[in-house]
Amino acid sequence: MNTADLGLPVRVPSTALFTDQYELTMLQAALKAGTAERRSVFEVFTRRLPDGRRYGVVAGTGRVLDAVENFRFDADLLGFLRERRIVDETTLDWLARYRFSGDISGYPEGEVYFPGSPIMRVEGSFAECVLLETVILSILNHDSAIAAAASRMSSAAGERPLIEMGARRTHELAAVAAARAAYIGGFTTTSDLAAGFRYGIPTVGTSAHAFTLLHDEERDAFRAQVDSLGRGTTLLVDTYDVAEAVRTAVDVAGPELGAVRIDSGDLLLVAHRVRRQLDDLGATGTRIIVTSDLDEYAIASLAAAPVDAYGVGTQLVTGSGHPTASMVYKLVARAGSDDPAAPLVPVAKKSSGGKTSVGGRKWAARRLDANGVAEAEVVGTGDVPAELADRGLLVDLVKGGEVVAREPLDAVRDRHVAARAGLPLSATQLSRGEPVIPTEYLHGPSGS
Repeated sequence: MNTADLGLPVRVPSTALFTDQYELTMLQAALKAGTAERRSVFEVFTRRLPDGRRYGVVAGTGRVLDAVENFRFDADLLGFLRERRIVDETTLDWLARYRFSGDISGYPEGEVYFPGSPIMRVEGSFAECVLLETVILSILNHDSAIAAAASRMSSAAGERPLIEMGARRTHELAAVAAARAAYIGGFTTTSDLAAGFRYGIPTVGTSAHAFTLLHDEERDAFRAQVDSLGRGTTLLVDTYDVAEAVRTAVDVAGPELGAVRIDSGDLLLVAHRVRRQLDDLGATGTRIIVTSDLDEYAIASLAAAPVDAYGVGTQLVTGSGHPTASMVYKLVARAGSDDPAAPLVPVAKKSSGGKTSVGGRKWAARRLDANGVAEAEVVGTGDVPAELADRGLLVDLVKGGEVVAREPLDAVRDRHVAARAGLPLSATQLSRGEPVIPTEYLHGPSGS
């Protein structure tokens, strides 16, 4: 079953109003001025990484492709725009026929990026491209922030699996997107069933403290859970006294008990005590899972602890302190007329305060050192140097309005593992620092 085709509540019939009003008013003005059909190039990039981060992670591309396909103005949406007098009738007529017919290219999902990287390039008429700004940014900014946090956490966790369990800490639909982004970044499972259904991510879950509190005795709760879910289940052991709970858990389930979960206290100390107790009771194969407001730093601090898996919620779905990737969507080149053959002219914003941008339609490549490790992100306009021709980063995503790059989520996840492995070792350090490789700019003769 292809769950992506079922149309769950996490998807909507149209994404056309996931936009800002000024995109429609710009469209109206451009139609009136006769400039709406000028060939244009918009690029998504970030001027800087979040403070202390060494690399970014591209996530959300697959969701962007869905959003572009679903960007349609039906009668209800047009009626809303007409009732509010947001745009005039000429613009409404144009919107009624809207279908994106241009091209989109970009870094493949799961790839890493750096300041200035042209993460996504949208090409077509000004009118059809400008409308997509907000929906593209809302997806990429959210998902890339979550994936970057997940990548740092999975690096800190090493071979130990990570469980995404942040659904109750964010918007119900954002939770599904967050679970998807976390999976790309290295998490292995999610507690969110909508994410499992929509994207095929493995799901897990057993019981909360409420189940223990429901019963007169902790033993009764453990017995009920084992009778229902089997000896391989995970028992939550910190509702009352941890040592007594572990003793009761093994007594009820036997040494075949699958795992115990610890959700409070000094996790490092408690994990060592529980491991020793489990081994003394003969439950040498019982795993220890820890939760409790973990982030990448807490996970790293538990590296020497006898912990088998981590469950992460709040810090993951909020980007571990950086809930956005700060990406922008800027016009970088446009034609001087409506003539399809008119050459592109580089354009760029010039202002103080660090908000400048680099004009021109760009390519990107990653230069490697003699050992095959990335040493620079090279971004340029014009021709690609011969020595970088086979190191290009952008791939076709949409051609002539048709999506050409859908892929399984596991392929995206594997790509991220490979991309991160290709960076210098310092990329995975949690200490503050600059991007792990610099961005270099090469300027060609034109924006085309």
